[in-house]
Amino acid sequence: MAQDQPNVLLICADHWAAEHFGVAGNDIILTPGLNEIALCGTRFTNTYSESPVCIPARRTLMTGQTPRSHGDRKFNDTLRMADVTTMAQAFRNAGYQADAVGKLHVHPQRDRIGFDSVLLDDEGRPQWGVHDDYDIYLGQAGYAGRQFDHGMSNNQYYYRPWHLPEETHATNWAARGMVQLIKRRDPTKPAFWYLGFRAPHPPLVPPQAYLDLYRDIEIDTPYVGDWVKDPDSLPYPLSALYQRMNLYTPAQFLAAKKAFYALCTQVDHQIRYLIGTLRLEGLLDNTIICFTSDHGDMLGNHHMVAKRVFYESSANVPMILMGTKDNPPMPGGSTDNRLFGLQDVMPTLLDLCNIPIPDSVDGVSMVGSTRRDYFYGECGEDDHATRMIRDLRYKLIYYPTGNHFQLFDLEQDPKECVDLAPDPKHAEILKDLTAKLRDELYGGDENWVRDGAFVGYPDKPYVWAPHRSLNSQRGDGWPPSPMVDIPQIEWTQER
Repeated sequence: MAQDQPNVLLICADHWAAEHFGVAGNDIILTPGLNEIALCGTRFTNTYSESPVCIPARRTLMTGQTPRSHGDRKFNDTLRMADVTTMAQAFRNAGYQADAVGKLHVHPQRDRIGFDSVLLDDEGRPQWGVHDDYDIYLGQAGYAGRQFDHGMSNNQYYYRPWHLPEETHATNWAARGMVQLIKRRDPTKPAFWYLGFRAPHPPLVPPQAYLDLYRDIEIDTPYVGDWVKDPDSLPYPLSALYQRMNLYTPAQFLAAKKAFYALCTQVDHQIRYLIGTLRLEGLLDNTIICFTSDHGDMLGNHHMVAKRVFYESSANVPMILMGTKDNPPMPGGSTDNRLFGLQDVMPTLLDLCNIPIPDSVDGVSMVGSTRRDYFYGECGEDDHATRMIRDLRYKLIYYPTGNHFQLFDLEQDPKECVDLAPDPKHAEILKDLTAKLRDELYGGDENWVRDGAFVGYPDKPYVWAPHRSLNSQRGDGWPPSPMVDIPQIEWTQER
């Protein structure tokens, strides 16, 4: 492959919603670097995580496959990557060097999934007997096992400042590791670089300097739809998220939201540092840059936190694409409102580099002319399961537990505050999207339908109970703990 082939830098954050940019209309969050990248490229505004939870979303990103093809829509933490050509392998097959830094979230943890090398940050999961490269770095820096001295949980929304020097923060470590790879590249080959930031996923522990940036900024308050105001009417899966939010007072949560934004700004500044490095290395004009996330975060909207639901804050992910200087796929500063997903990242980047797209890929190139009529999303296979059909204007969300439908007009109601499912005026739209949903069911979901009509499962109350694990709290990492048979994530607890 010719040396002048474009390089590719794919950056994936964690828990970052499409609405968390200044350029997307959020005038509170500070994202100057990403704003400018978007103004030099294209922002795809209707991109969705097919299954908005970490592991299934990352399988889709790395294989170009839907959850139906790669086999995970629930967070199967011991399922290996599908035996297909991954994005990294496709680039290597075309003569690229392919290297990754940061969060991959695969099993086993040291699986390179096609990359030449991986500098791994797996968020302090040593229970399988692996110390990742970030753990090793902290030890070499004199802070062995101390990344969780701050005492914050990876799945809760309490916060405090980072407790070690700023340069030891996982965000800075990941960016610095990527810079080292860029500088150590093979000059005879083009490069595919993948950078997986763990932020702004909790624990909410930004450096104090980034908290200080928001000290005098009045944070935007979460919005709550009319359909949330009677919590007793919420279906079981939503009741679980609603009650989880009740752990925090409004003032506590707004403070935590500042910490979340602070983590986003820290990531933004480290991306600026990467852009500067590419520029000084003479690589910027011939490098394709793509920024996305595995899913978003409800961040208090509709009185919910985290992900696993198909409201915009959870499922609508950022997708910013900046081409090379001489081959921008679209005019700078443009937006594209077609329906896309994480499955489309792999074929898009391969297409821009004139690399054949493997037959195993389900997605399509975003720089082509493909236009979907609707997009399907699925998450969970238990009482918390939820499904989505999103067309160009409307979104249907279905909860089988309670046989509960919701319908939103995203053109008139982008924050999804008015549920139109009970409105007779929208009966035909509801019928059409329900039929599309029925056509997508598989793997046991067909049992939700009887004689052509959805029946789902009986509803049941959700009663929150305290978490003895503090939502999968991590602790001291030195000396290394033994391999133990504990779940990686404990999502929910109920009485």
